[in-house]
Amino acid sequence: MELFYYMVFGALAAVVAALELSKSNKDRINTSSAFNSFKNNYLLVYSLMMAGDWLQGPYVYYLYSTYGFGKGEIGQLFIAGFGSSMLFGTIVGSLADKQGRKRACVTYCITYILSCITKHSPQYKVLMIGRVLGGIATSLLFSAFESWLVAEHFKRGFDQQWLSLTFSKAIFLGNGLVAILSGLFGNLLVDSLNLGPVSPFDAAAIFLAIGMAVILSSWTENYGDPSENKDLISQFKGAAVAIASDEKIALLGAIQSLFEGSMYTFVFLWTPALSPNDEEIPHGFIFATFMLASMLGSSIAARLLARNALKVESYMQIVFVISSAALLLPILTNFLIVTPTVKGGGISFAGCLQLLGFCTFEACVGIFWPSIMKMRSQYIPEEARSTIMNFFRIPLNIFVCIVLYNVNAFPITVMFGMCSIFLFMASVLQRRLAAIADKPKTQEWTMLKEKDAKDEELDDAA
Repeated sequence: MELFYYMVFGALAAVVAALELSKSNKDRINTSSAFNSFKNNYLLVYSLMMAGDWLQGPYVYYLYSTYGFGKGEIGQLFIAGFGSSMLFGTIVGSLADKQGRKRACVTYCITYILSCITKHSPQYKVLMIGRVLGGIATSLLFSAFESWLVAEHFKRGFDQQWLSLTFSKAIFLGNGLVAILSGLFGNLLVDSLNLGPVSPFDAAAIFLAIGMAVILSSWTENYGDPSENKDLISQFKGAAVAIASDEKIALLGAIQSLFEGSMYTFVFLWTPALSPNDEEIPHGFIFATFMLASMLGSSIAARLLARNALKVESYMQIVFVISSAALLLPILTNFLIVTPTVKGGGISFAGCLQLLGFCTFEACVGIFWPSIMKMRSQYIPEEARSTIMNFFRIPLNIFVCIVLYNVNAFPITVMFGMCSIFLFMASVLQRRLAAIADKPKTQEWTMLKEKDAKDEELDDAA
């Protein structure tokens, strides 16, 4: 069955190469040299940031186990990370709108570097601090950088459609190519050079430091709402009003939480799904295959986003349905195909079918990221962009914590069935979003902004 892995990887690589090399003028967006310089600078920084993240991922659980911690203790550490992202990350991420997005990006680098340093200690309390720092950093990674990019893009007067080009390239590189190279580099450090399980974290810290140097030397600061008299509670209130008063923002948040919740659950489930009887599977190679499938998705997304006539709200309905069907495969194979009960050996026929389905799901993930970024840039108000984006992550983090806590309580088919239902629900909500996409914004957010402005004038007068 080893040939099967190479065939899948080779087929995906061939399709990605063909898509990238066969782009016509319809698939390309004509831009300016000033924009290309700006885009390349951001892609360099984003790739370095993602390298710092991807290098750590495959070795976190392994490192904790080498320190002698059991499954329960490791589970608590992971829950602490997601819980920290939900609580502290939401506050720190929201400060980006007021204190500056560039400053928040630098804070991400410092926080994650400190988290990497804690991995040198086998003390549980120190590792717990590292997970809390990592949770805060994760919130900043998925809000501050995108918020800075969108604000800076429009501040420099670039065309709105060009933004989708940056999004698709960022996912192609940061969530695809960089992830594959990071996996190979981490494998080189730990297995080939025998530098130990902490070495990928040290390498991650170096990449983060380089990225921070680029940010400090080449990025300008931008803000969401820099009004001096607006405290954090008012900021949260304003974000909540924006979500509650604009159905499009609320739908977007629900869609994001449903898809990302399913995606993070899939991360925990794919290994036991492919090796239910402890079959020997090449985890690193399968991970690289998934990332290649994600690159395929982002390459498809780049073509879709380049067409003005095709609305992102329309094609994402189909993407969610396909992703829902892809995660139904483990349930179908469990009922329709008799799986061997012998321990060990290679991947089964059912496992091969599931791997193809999982690659399809990862391709949908590759389409999802630049597409959801495009929709967020259209619907989320600039004044509270980081705050609202972190609000979106609250239900996601609660969901992942619940799944982690109960991961052994339900059969794996039930977990996949739940994810499939969530993805279908995302498709239904996406259909509703497409129906009201051209509907004008409600006035509550504008009224709140006017009230804040009047309050500031009264305070100044006093």
